[in-house]
Amino acid sequence: MALIIRPALPSDSHSIGNLARQFANYLRELGDPTEFKLTAETYLRDGFDTTPPAFTGLVAEEQGNVIGYLLYHFGYDSDAAARNLHIVDLYVDSAVRRRGIGRALMARAAAIARESGAQEMIWSVYSRNALATTFYEKLGAQRITDVFFMKLKAEASL
Repeated sequence: MALIIRPALPSDSHSIGNLARQFANYLRELGDPTEFKLTAETYLRDGFDTTPPAFTGLVAEEQGNVIGYLLYHFGYDSDAAARNLHIVDLYVDSAVRRRGIGRALMARAAAIARESGAQEMIWSVYSRNALATTFYEKLGAQRITDVFFMKLKAEASL
């Protein structure tokens, strides 16, 4: 059967929730201590029940089954004075990897970025995720090593 890359829908919530749980387990095995909270319910809440939605998504589907997903949102790089597409999550079911599914999801995301006037795509990779790092580098992605992420809880007293 042919691989279909299409927009993620509310009806994909259970499939994406299951894949997100698989992704979280994989990252935990690598030592990532993050408390992963993407579930079918949070996918629906944040992607479809808010205005504007927190993210947009793509799914890879084969024989009616969702076998991978990519979530993204748009951002802005003031240094480059340009729009970018920020990939939040990319995951392909471990049983069907190495068949071009991740590449197909990234290619569609790149097309969306170009169509929207974005000049680049950005994302983060857990430092111990060598499989993902190798995959992205084979696509031609470059590591950014001269900046790092910081975070602060929104409810922090400032």
